[in-house]
Amino acid sequence: MAPDARQKRRITILGSTGSIGTSTLDVVRQLGGQDRYEVLALTGNGNVDLLAAQAKDCGARMAVTADESRYGALKEALAGSGIEAAAGRAALLEAASGDAEWVMAAIVGTAGLAPTLAAARKGADIALANKECLVSAGDLFVRAVAAGGGRLIPVDSEHSAIFQALEDDQRHAVERIVLTASGGPFRTWSRAQMADVTADIARAHPNWSMGLKISIGSASMFNKALEMIEAKHLFDVRPDQIEVVVHPQSIIHSMVGYVDGSVLAQLGAPDMRTAIGYALTYPGRSPLNVDRLDFAKLSRLDFEAPDEERFPALRLARTALTRGGLQGAVMNAAEEVAFHAFVGGRIGFLAMADIAEAVMDRLAHLPPAAAMDDVFAADEEARRVAAGLIG
Repeated sequence: MAPDARQKRRITILGSTGSIGTSTLDVVRQLGGQDRYEVLALTGNGNVDLLAAQAKDCGARMAVTADESRYGALKEALAGSGIEAAAGRAALLEAASGDAEWVMAAIVGTAGLAPTLAAARKGADIALANKECLVSAGDLFVRAVAAGGGRLIPVDSEHSAIFQALEDDQRHAVERIVLTASGGPFRTWSRAQMADVTADIARAHPNWSMGLKISIGSASMFNKALEMIEAKHLFDVRPDQIEVVVHPQSIIHSMVGYVDGSVLAQLGAPDMRTAIGYALTYPGRSPLNVDRLDFAKLSRLDFEAPDEERFPALRLARTALTRGGLQGAVMNAAEEVAFHAFVGGRIGFLAMADIAEAVMDRLAHLPPAAAMDDVFAADEEARRVAAGLIG
């Protein structure tokens, strides 16, 4: 059912200070702000000044920093506002386990897994922007959402596009889903050219404004690799039904192909607020102040097959999908360690995929996860092995 416009909807934003979180707050403002939404909690990490400003602006009940050392600074920034300040892992889980009807899960990395799972178990609708929930713990997370009784609504532009193009009564007729990829800043670069790039060069995405982790993931196409694994769990399709096509303009966000040859696509200007707004108002739609497509000005829409030699992350995703078990968790953890090593100047850009592949091969024997502890154990072991390889 669509949210009742006469009642305030209780929401929580996990990761409010990141790019997705700030866009979510802008969407909330556009759709009525405090007249329509009651913000129970905002969470962030080290940027407590922004977190406090956001909490005061939207009238949040609570603001939580995951960094316990920043508690004093957050409490001081909120002094006199009446907004509760809290810090640490326990406080983060408490905020996620509140009475929110809708939770934006936008904490980047494995750190977002436990709080998002807590929100799912409480029965909230989960607007999912955290990739690790499905990449690392897909089967367990989907079961938790179902058991909690909430809905899982993807926020990634590509998965949102598929979600919008899927006809509920025709899921049996889905032949393939096609994830589009911009190709990032190195779409036409050779491996030799990519070998010497720095983090500052890799973060410069041609179409989207995103945080450092997501931007570099787009440049290496690890983001798309993770989206392939997410798609399997989100849409209950086989690995061989998942395709990737490079679409530099980022106008078609993804497509669904049906057995009769029809292909339904979702189009829009590159703006995450469209997907966020759809997740917030689903199954309805509300007006948003975002750019509209002017088809007369679209000179062309280009498509090309991805080059898995230059961007081996896509090949690694297919390996993880084929092997199953905890390979998604292993791949994700190894890539995170390699990412930090790249940003720190300790390894080159191309080495991120080499390290992820080596760790995946070494830990290919891990069985499927029976509980979340298995996921965390695999994540920890993959990080240990990756760190050892980096030295």
